[in-house]
Amino acid sequence: MIRVLVVDDSGFMRLALRRIIEAEGDLRVVGEAADGEAGVEQAAKLRPDVVAMDVEMPRLDGLEATRRIMALPDPPAVVMVSHHTREGSATALAALDRGAVDYVCKDTDLGGVDLGMLDREIRARLRHWAGQRAMLAPAARGAAPVKVTRATGGCDLVVVGASTGGPDALAAFLAAAGRLPVPCVVAQHMPADLAPDLAQHLTRLSGVPVGVGAGGERLMPGEVIVLPGGRDGQVMRRAGPEGGFTLKLSGSTAAVHPSVDLLFRSAALSARRALGVVLTGMGRDGEQGARAMTERDMLVLAQTPESCVVSGMPGAVIGAGLALETHDPAGLGRRVAALAREPLP
Repeated sequence: MIRVLVVDDSGFMRLALRRIIEAEGDLRVVGEAADGEAGVEQAAKLRPDVVAMDVEMPRLDGLEATRRIMALPDPPAVVMVSHHTREGSATALAALDRGAVDYVCKDTDLGGVDLGMLDREIRARLRHWAGQRAMLAPAARGAAPVKVTRATGGCDLVVVGASTGGPDALAAFLAAAGRLPVPCVVAQHMPADLAPDLAQHLTRLSGVPVGVGAGGERLMPGEVIVLPGGRDGQVMRRAGPEGGFTLKLSGSTAAVHPSVDLLFRSAALSARRALGVVLTGMGRDGEQGARAMTERDMLVLAQTPESCVVSGMPGAVIGAGLALETHDPAGLGRRVAALAREPLP
């Protein structure tokens, strides 16, 4: 049974969400809260698997409540359910920054609550993220990370994976890395249409130009490309004398996009020597891709669990012994910059 906490200042919405969430029997609402402060208290007391969180509430809004919940020991997954989390909105991006794993906009284009849409979508998302939380590796639950060795040698491509808490971690990483002499491709878990807002956010905070990837485009040294939300991306070796890489985009039936595993596996197949970086995120996406890279003697670095909003993804890579080094996001940026400037072995 998946245990859900509902946090919303509307009594009608709390009742509606309870009925929708419990409709199929495998999810149970174990508590409700009418403001963010009570939501944090209930999350600490009830220890739910997942929280359905509104944004605008009295006493404490949902963004700050989410940040505080993610600071709890073994925190639940938080899915924002709000009028304010429309595709591509600044509030949606802020929610991901604070630690939310996903968001659902609960109103229609004409105003009012779209209960039909909530009935179609919310149970599947709550199930998915409760499952991702359940797969957290031991390192993600507080085990001390171990630096296995010190990476050496250059690379011809950098690939980065991130999820929960990723936008700020990516900004710190890119600011410290600066302009790299090789292409950099980022897979940040996010819904469709949020990538342009994320690219602007990263450009503003890091000072490094960031663009949104398009299928078939050539990847250039010094540029950072964010894969579009809601789709998956692969890097492919370009034919011809100029060589280099191109980007292939595809749809997928998976619950979360873009896939870090798919991006990393494509780098393992296409690059002479790629460098992979796994940042904060819930679940284990990136572990299998990191394994594919290390099997080809490529470099994988991971964010230190203590510096993550949620350390599931880097924790899985660390726990599997695939990370050559661990640093906070700025430290990872500095190391990647140094490694990318070394000659290829």
